Amino acid sequence: MSSGNDCQPQLLTKPTLGEREAAELVDRVFGLKVSWIGSLPSYDDQNFHVRVSAAGAEEYVLKITNSEDSQEPDLIEAQTRAMMFLSAEGFPSATPYLTKDGHIMSLESGDTRPGSKKYMVRLLSYLPGTPVAKITTNAQILYEIGRLAASMDKVLSEKFQHPSVKSLHRGRFIWNLANVPLLDQYIYALGQNKHRAVVEQVIEQFKGKVIPKLSSFRACINHGDLNDHNILVDSSCASLENPQYRVSGILDFSDMSYGYYVFEVAIAIMYMMIESPEPLGVGGHVLAGFESVLPLTAEERGALFLLVSGRFAQSLVIAAHTALLYPENKEYLTITAKAGWKHLMTMFEMGQEAVERTWFETAQAYTQHSPVLSVQGC
Repeated sequence: MSSGNDCQPQLLTKPTLGEREAAELVDRVFGLKVSWIGSLPSYDDQNFHVRVSAAGAEEYVLKITNSEDSQEPDLIEAQTRAMMFLSAEGFPSATPYLTKDGHIMSLESGDTRPGSKKYMVRLLSYLPGTPVAKITTNAQILYEIGRLAASMDKVLSEKFQHPSVKSLHRGRFIWNLANVPLLDQYIYALGQNKHRAVVEQVIEQFKGKVIPKLSSFRACINHGDLNDHNILVDSSCASLENPQYRVSGILDFSDMSYGYYVFEVAIAIMYMMIESPEPLGVGGHVLAGFESVLPLTAEERGALFLLVSGRFAQSLVIAAHTALLYPENKEYLTITAKAGWKHLMTMFEMGQEAVERTWFETAQAYTQHSPVLSVQGC
């Protein structure tokens, strides 16, 4: 859910192409005839599910990047190259269909009028699967999501090389967890209420307890948005008595940036809490999966509560701010808010010590009993 390349989400201009215009774009840029097209939900870009009549793979996602981020071609290239790299490494990420000129993306005008805004356009392979948001999560899939998060960040940080990768140093990017203090300028969108008071508390504690410790965290490249709509699962192995899931797709790399390993697990925990019937129990399973690949240090573990709280604050504040700008997209923008406020308030009512005890005891149990994992080939 990107919201701009800097701390200025108000500068974004979301594309507003109709289905007919999008289909013509696929034909003109990629040389494919569209047989069916449908709009997909999005935060500030525009996405379409596309079926074509060409031989081979028949389904794609047409991704039209907002006009502000479209001015950062190196950043979009880095994201796309990372997706291609991960796919080659065996991760279920999309790959681009090349333009007629043989490129992975193309800068196109929104319409034929002089001076119209330009948008970066990509056609990505369509990944099958069900969003985590539409299943009842269990310990098995939460563990796998944690393991996936660690494995993905590890391979990106250790092996991914491309000249465009330097663009992932995004400084004041509002969605990087290090930038929770930047929420001060958007907190007005919450009005004056108990929710705002808790967010102000999160920001102040973050400034005092997390920011000074960043230098002790292990740096890496973060996906940055492993939310319940960006992870797809295959339930073909599932039974009513013992559902087993396999991650079948990782979507939306637009929030990629340099960060820290502990950021990724905190982000995953926060978003997996959103749809869970037992939200405070989620963290231990995700953490156990993550630590099966990359055990956290004492400093990183000590920051986890405020990092999860910080991501809640980012999601809730920026959603409220952006919904004021784009009221027609309010329902999608505030998806997280439906349960997010409740979970954040509960975390602060319980307190850091009690929440962490729940997470760490659950994770510890995995070191004594091997988890039941889904079979990749079923």
